[in-house]
Amino acid sequence: MESGIAWFREAVMVFCFGYPFVMSFYWMIGGILFWVGHERYHHKTNEPPPSALPPISIIVPCYNEGATALETFGALTAIDYPDFEIIAVNDGSRDNTAEILDGLAQNMPRLRVVHLAANQGKATAMNVAGLLAQHEILVLIDGDALLDPYALRWVAWHFRHPLLGGLTGNPRIRNRTSLLGRLQVGEYSSIIGLIKRAQSTYARIYTVSGVICAFRKRALQEAGWWSPRTLTDDVDITWRVQIAGWRVTYTPNIIVWILMPETLRGLWRQRLRWAEGGIQMLIDNARPIFSGKAPSLLPTYLNALLGTLWAYCIFLLLGLSVLEVLAIPALAQMPSLSLMPDWSGPTLFTVYLLQASLSISLEKRFEPNRLSLLFWVIWYPIVFWMLSAATTAVALPRAVFRARSGRTTWISPDRGLR
Repeated sequence: MESGIAWFREAVMVFCFGYPFVMSFYWMIGGILFWVGHERYHHKTNEPPPSALPPISIIVPCYNEGATALETFGALTAIDYPDFEIIAVNDGSRDNTAEILDGLAQNMPRLRVVHLAANQGKATAMNVAGLLAQHEILVLIDGDALLDPYALRWVAWHFRHPLLGGLTGNPRIRNRTSLLGRLQVGEYSSIIGLIKRAQSTYARIYTVSGVICAFRKRALQEAGWWSPRTLTDDVDITWRVQIAGWRVTYTPNIIVWILMPETLRGLWRQRLRWAEGGIQMLIDNARPIFSGKAPSLLPTYLNALLGTLWAYCIFLLLGLSVLEVLAIPALAQMPSLSLMPDWSGPTLFTVYLLQASLSISLEKRFEPNRLSLLFWVIWYPIVFWMLSAATTAVALPRAVFRARSGRTTWISPDRGLR
């Protein structure tokens, strides 16, 4: 009995250390290969090579966007592209979004506005716009995002590949005045970009960024369009497009400036929704993955599964450590965090700094002030690893027992302190 408990203790500790250690090198190798194979050819300019410029439809689903609509659509007037349309869907907004969009349409010939009488959810709004779109390539941004003027040219350049069904762009955070805002700048610069580069190298993306992505309409049709039943439509559609046989990739040159939560409550709600949507994806896609329908997605699926398990193990160790600090009796042989640092902590932190330094180096043309970024990146494991563990622990039972029969409607996000 004691040997079994000791084995369990060691296994949990090894996994909690080994998983992020191994994955750091997995991401770094993939990121370097992405740079060598793709990115280094374009790192000196944000203008794509000359290519055919097919017509493109930009879709902007809107719900209570009265405070941000003028900025978002103002940025779209600066797009450098010869032939595109803009479809804005007002999904039953309760503020003045409808009036603002109608006013913008009078001065923007490319803009068409669709009003839904009642709030149907983002997925339904995107499906409506996609069916109304005149063009094969659809670019989707959020109602508070500022699209880079050259973005559509990069979209067209990548969609010259006939097997590409979708791509995700490079969100950059624009609200940076608070502590949480700066921490998230470090997160996007040290973690998210590197992971998406690596996933593109290994051929399968976990998720597009819902705030900036593009799809071929035919790929969406074969995947069944966006599902209104899921919490994270971006994760869900990414997997269904890839299961349908299409490729999805990451394009760092497609820049969009976004607003992120700057309150603890807003950040918690955002990350809990992301975690719950990710677990919904694991549940919904278990059968096609393990039946061999999409074998190339198996490594990405297993990584997401292990990430969920790792979060629970971290949460377990943290909880038992709190019990020890409070001198509350716990099972003596159960795994717990040592109150004194040992070799594993410094080793993991060193590897993380190596990973962050590599990622920031790859991001240098998007974030010139790299030294200040490194300071905020240092705190990422403490803040966001713990946040990830907590949200995953809460999200798993919510995802398992949540009713999936109705539509998932909008939740107005925390857009920071402006």
